Parts: sequence; C-alpha cells; structure tokens
Amino acid sequence: MKYLLIALPCLVGLLTSCADATDEQKTKYEVVFREKLAGSYEKWTTEENNLRFHYAYTDRGRGPELEEEIALNDQQFISKQTISGVNYRKATVVESFESNGEKASWQNPQGKAEVDFDPNKLYFRYDGSPAVYEILARLLLSVESKRVELYPAGTAELVAQYPFELSDGRSLSLMMIKGLDMNPTFLWMMGEDMVGKITNNRHVIREDFSSLRLELKALQDKVEDDFLIESAKQLTHEVVQVLITNVNVFTEEGTLLLGQDVWVEGQRLEKIEPHGSSPLPEEATLINGDGKTLMPGLFDMHTHNTKFRGILHLAGGVTSVRDLANNKQLKALSAQFNNNEILGPRIVTFCGIIDGSGPFANQRNVVDNLEEGLAEVQDYKDLGYQQIKLYSSIRPEWVRPLVEKAHGLGMRVSGHIPAYMTASQAINQGYNEIQHMNMLFLNFLSDTIDTRTPLRHTMPAQHGADLDLNSKEYLDFVQLLKTKDILVDPTLAIFENMYLSQKGEPSPTYSQIIDRLPVMNQRGFYSGGLQKSGAQVDRYKASFKRMLEVLVDLYEKGITVVPGTDGLPGFLYHRELELYAEAGIPNAEVLKLATIKSAKITGVDDEFGSIKAGKKADLILIDGNPLEDMRDIRKIEWTMKEGKLYYAKELYNSMGIQHFK
Repeated sequence: MKYLLIALPCLVGLLTSCADATDEQKTKYEVVFREKLAGSYEKWTTEENNLRFHYAYTDRGRGPELEEEIALNDQQFISKQTISGVNYRKATVVESFESNGEKASWQNPQGKAEVDFDPNKLYFRYDGSPAVYEILARLLLSVESKRVELYPAGTAELVAQYPFELSDGRSLSLMMIKGLDMNPTFLWMMGEDMVGKITNNRHVIREDFSSLRLELKALQDKVEDDFLIESAKQLTHEVVQVLITNVNVFTEEGTLLLGQDVWVEGQRLEKIEPHGSSPLPEEATLINGDGKTLMPGLFDMHTHNTKFRGILHLAGGVTSVRDLANNKQLKALSAQFNNNEILGPRIVTFCGIIDGSGPFANQRNVVDNLEEGLAEVQDYKDLGYQQIKLYSSIRPEWVRPLVEKAHGLGMRVSGHIPAYMTASQAINQGYNEIQHMNMLFLNFLSDTIDTRTPLRHTMPAQHGADLDLNSKEYLDFVQLLKTKDILVDPTLAIFENMYLSQKGEPSPTYSQIIDRLPVMNQRGFYSGGLQKSGAQVDRYKASFKRMLEVLVDLYEKGITVVPGTDGLPGFLYHRELELYAEAGIPNAEVLKLATIKSAKITGVDDEFGSIKAGKKADLILIDGNPLEDMRDIRKIEWTMKEGKLYYAKELYNSMGIQHFK
C-alpha cells in the first residue's frame, strides 16, 4: 500500500497549493449558530503538504477551538491524523490516528488501541473539524456499495442524494448519510467539494455561498420534512379498537390494579375492568398484558423540541412535554406533532425565552434594552405562549418590570437566575419557578458570580458539597420557596453527567444505554463532562450527592419539583426518574410526578395523566414493574398517543438504536 502526504488534483477544493497558506489561499467557511455569526472553519495545506484545518465557534462562553492535520493515502482514506485544542465544554482534546499498511492505531477519549490495518476503513474522529465529513462524502460517492466501514466501529451509508439548482444558477447536491448519528447527516456538495453542513442551529457554509445559506436551509428543511413525514406513515399503527388484557394498571394514587382489561375506542379509554369481565370482541386488536405494567404517557417538564427529537420522546414513553425555550415557529412544529404528520409529543406548555445582549447571550431571542424585552413578552403572549423564561444576560434591573408585564398578561415567569442576582432576589421580584438545581446552589455562594459564564456550573460543582441543609440560610430559602409557591425544575441528570463522568469512561448517566446508540452518539458520552482532576473528582461527586439530598429535602418539605431533562429525549428522562428514586423519593411518588401531578401542573389532567374511562388514550406498556424497580421504566414495549400505537423497537431502529434487551 502506498501512502502519500498529498495535494492531488482529485482534492482540488479541499487543498491549496501553497507552502505557507495566506488568507487568500485558504478555503474559508462561516459558522453560524442560532442565526448569528459565531466562528469560522478554514482549510489549507502546510509546507509539508499535509491538510490543515482550524475550527472554532462560541456559544455563551462555550464552544470548540480545534486544530487538525490530516494525511490521506492514495485511496483517499486517512493515513494519519492529529487533533488538538478544546471541545465544546472547553475540555482538552488530544487525538491521533496512524496506519502503516499493517497496523492501525489511535488515541482518543476512550484510550489507545491498535488493530490490523483494513484498507477499506475510515478513521472517524471524536472531536474535530468538519473535515472528516467531506472525506467520508468523497468515499461514499466513489464506492459502488455507497457504504464505508469506520474505525474504531460503525458503518456510514449514503442513502440518498438530491440535486438542486440554486437561484444564482449554480448546481449542488444534498447528501443524506445514515449510520453516524441518530439523525441523518446532511452535506451540501458541489461535485466532490463540501459547500455546507447544516445541523439544527449550527450552519457551516463556505463563504462564497453565505448569501445563499437560508436558501440552502429551506431546501434541506423540505427534504428533512419529507423524510420525517414518510417515517411517520411507516411507524404509526392506526387502530380503531384495542383491548389490553390482564394487565397491571398504575393508578393516580400510585398503586397497581392487578389483572385488568383496558378497552380503548378510537382516541379514548372506554373502560377498565377486572380481567375476563366482558367477552373478547372479534374485531378488536388484542394485546396481552400479562405480567406487565400499563402507565399513562409520561410528562417531560423541560424540553427543547426539534422535528428530529420527537421520535425519541415517543419511544421513551413521553407523550406530553413543556417546551422551555425555542424559536417562535414552535407552534407550527407542535401542529405537525399533533396531526401526526411528524412523530412527536404533545407540547402542553409553550415558553418564550428572552435574554439580554452580550458575549454570552443565548442568541435565541436577544434584546438590547428593557423596552424591547417588554415588547417580546407581548409578542409571545400574542403567539399563544403561556410562560416567559428569562436567561442569564438579562440585566437585574429589568427583572421586575418584565415579570410585572408577563403577570399582567396572565403568564408565568421562570428561568435561569440573571448574572449578579441570587435566586432569592429573583423570587422576590416575581419568578414563579427556577430551572436547574445549580441555580439554587448559586443562591448560597454570591451575587457577584458572572453566571453568564461556565462559572454557573463550576462554582456549584466545587462548593456545593459545603451547603448545610440545617443552616438558617438554607432553611429560610426553602421557606421562601414554599411561601411563594415556587416550582423547581432541577434537571439533575445533566449535572450527574457534568459532575461525575470521567474522560475516557462511559458517563454514568448513559452507561445503561450507550452500547445501543450509533457510533457518534456513543462517543459523546466518553468526553468527561466538566474538566476535573485530582481532588476535584471527589469534590464534584460530593456536590452532586448534595444535590440529590436537596432534591429529597425539597420534596419532603412540600416544594413542587418536576422531572425534566433539557437534553437527550427519552433516555435522559428515564435517568432523571431513576435519580429521583435513588435520592430517596418513593418510586410511586416519582411516577406520580411523571404523570398525574405534571398533568395537573400543566392544566391538562382532565384529559391526560392517568388511566380512567373517558380520558384520552395516552398509554405506555412496560415489560416490568417500575414501582418495584425504577430501571424498568426503560423497558417500554409500545407507546399509545391518543389511540395511535407506536412500537418502541420500530421507533428506535429507525434511528439506528437497538431496543432494550
């Protein structure tokens, strides 16, 4: 096998022909994040004729900054690669790959490995620039099978290629690749050269196409929608009458009714009665529930919905959600979910976000002054939103007038605690609820912490273990929560991942499911969360343990807490419920929080949240009993949303995920 450090004609567009690249000799891309220019991606060749790349963007003080060097062999596979810098959470990245025709070896967040060289495998890095996607795209276009095997594991497949002529007359193609991620990967190509990679809110676009970015996005959106609409047709099982026989039914009181027959007619629950009370109907779809648990559809009380995330919610048994900050087009997505045009949960709470301008602004909806903020509150109200979420860059002096405006319109107010405020101050100025447990812990540190920055995570991680639950300061704060009827949305699972996970080891938050996921999703859960070393490791563990203790203490003192994720749908929700149980809240009470209590909080308990005749048929069938073992909440066989049936195994498989074993 011949190996080259090359700049060949077949790589025109990927390379320049210079020894020392100037700006004119680099190929440059813009990185647009949430419709703001956030960084850049550049590629060029070095004096040694290697491919070089620089990739960086910023997001509220976070974001990667990476240098990458790649050599290709004459078959266009990577023969050598080095990556250095920091990842999205500013953790150090040191990664390398090398092959010599006999052996292939690498060092990445999972450690070091060496295997026999396979000339038909491409090394796919953990953290890095978009370079590998362009290299992969060229390989997929060149091989007859349209499939490429990957080091260390996995397979990428080109499933479709869509030609487009743009408004300026240039022709591009959109490649859809599956196997890397739960969602398809889309790449915009001009021949063999990557023009753009549009993924959710992050767009990487070559500078000469920057004026056409929104045109490309609109074309890709249509392709994505068509794909999801077709998936919904294939994955939805329309049923008219269903009888679930001899099943154990979870009640509003947190108990089980054993051996019940549950009748579903259309979208509604018709009756629940002891097994065998009525003859079996010939025309009904019969489901054997023997030894299994039937529960109402679950409520995730902290989500940020996208069209691709909906399937994961349903596969995980979540049929209703609160969306706690999104773009102003969320109502359109909600209608698609409700019409089953695209698979997804019912959004029962719409929450608009407002943040102040500055280097750490959320970027979803930023205002420069109070007047603009007040106008945004009205705008969200006019759109039918019920809640406003204030974010970290809101000026403290804006909080009271923004709250008063929202309350005057009948809207609730929640959010992060703005920088240089405490939770107590925000509550006394009218907050109705607080997102994230770290925001409560910051209340006991200082109002001088710039919580716009990662300090909002690292300070509670370092000092949270010192919080004394018997101190007057803490007890007074809990009394304030109770007096003001403040809802707490702790999202504990994301802090477990940040505080406890170690680089190179599977995160404890995802360890139960990591092997079921596509290759790129697996890799994300080896990154280690917040940077930590030495004494910090035990310190962060102690701080997370104190968070669990606070959760139970708040629950026992009558503070309303709700389970939500702010992350990977379904899987992270299951872990959230497990953490509530591990912390010491009885399983039955955890499951009530996930169903009937959340339904009451969101005002939809007349239709959802429990299994009663006349209510909508939102149901999940569990192969186990989560009242005895909360881990059984993962063993969902199917989800029913308003009488439509979705098999979890089919939903997961459509995203390249294995079903539970």
